Amino acid sequence: MGRKKNITFDDIARYTHFSKTTISRYFNNPDSLTLENQEIIADALEKLNYKENKVAKILANGKTEFIGIIIPNLYYQYYSEILDQILKTYETFGYKFLVFVGNGEEAAERKYIQELLSYKIEGMIILTHTIPSRELADLQIPIVTIEREDKFVCSVNTDNYMGGVQAAGLLAKHSCDILIQINSPISEEMPAYGRIRGFVDFCTEHGLKHQILYRELGSVYEYAQKQLTEIAETLEKEYPGQKKGIFVSSDTNANVLLNILIRKYGCLPKDYLIVGFDNAPISREAVIPISTIGQQVEKQAFEAVSLLVEQMNERKKRSPVPLKEPIHKVLTPILFRRDTTERACADIQKMLK
Repeated sequence: MGRKKNITFDDIARYTHFSKTTISRYFNNPDSLTLENQEIIADALEKLNYKENKVAKILANGKTEFIGIIIPNLYYQYYSEILDQILKTYETFGYKFLVFVGNGEEAAERKYIQELLSYKIEGMIILTHTIPSRELADLQIPIVTIEREDKFVCSVNTDNYMGGVQAAGLLAKHSCDILIQINSPISEEMPAYGRIRGFVDFCTEHGLKHQILYRELGSVYEYAQKQLTEIAETLEKEYPGQKKGIFVSSDTNANVLLNILIRKYGCLPKDYLIVGFDNAPISREAVIPISTIGQQVEKQAFEAVSLLVEQMNERKKRSPVPLKEPIHKVLTPILFRRDTTERACADIQKMLK
């Protein structure tokens, strides 16, 4: 059988009796044509079984329809969940994604950025923390960050301060003797630092005994387990018999702590209440579902891509108007009450049998 002929702009022009310029405008600037002419060309494409040549289109207009993404790791479920939600926006916006995992390595991340730029990406979404936003802004490409320092670039974040208040409020409601937050050391410029401030402010305002435990938890399960085991042993020694309300910086680590306690006691003891952060799948799927402060991950991902597309579309205009200052969108967190705060130990024991 002979090879099937690729349909060209010349073929479409002859079929519709339009010029090649008009056909080109249909693909690159359809709004410049009347609706009637758009429909004529669309009908011709269907009847001719036209398959768009993406490479030719990129060479013609320089637009790749690619967005670069750099995420810190895939260990924390929040990152894998938000990456999944970002990728799903293809159906709405039509952009494809090139993804790199930074793993906290600054040199590697700089290399990834240069690699992405060499592919002529139209914009970037950054979730890693290693490169300052000032340096990102100097790249002269539309950028939106998520949950990281964002002074000089656009961003979409959760109201982390409110999340800290919600966590402390939930634990206080259960009359805990001591409220404890477990968090990796973090810069005050990071949005996530708001979780600490909100937690501390609530406890201080209400005269509640509290403690912040800073411990580098890393991005490897075995390392996090070791650190959290040591923390659990310390809490046993310092607060024996006291009701401990624990706010953990992520659902991933909240689940690690929960498993440590269950392995030791066969249950979540009645003097331990646990709240995580993110509403990642693990919080719902844990052997004892974990109460958590939920980031609206689906909305966060959609808003980030939408904000980036707005910037990219502006740059395509004949006379683009640059942003006078970065846009920062903040989403409200949602409290999810689950068994690690809402069910008595006896009830949980029955559930585990």
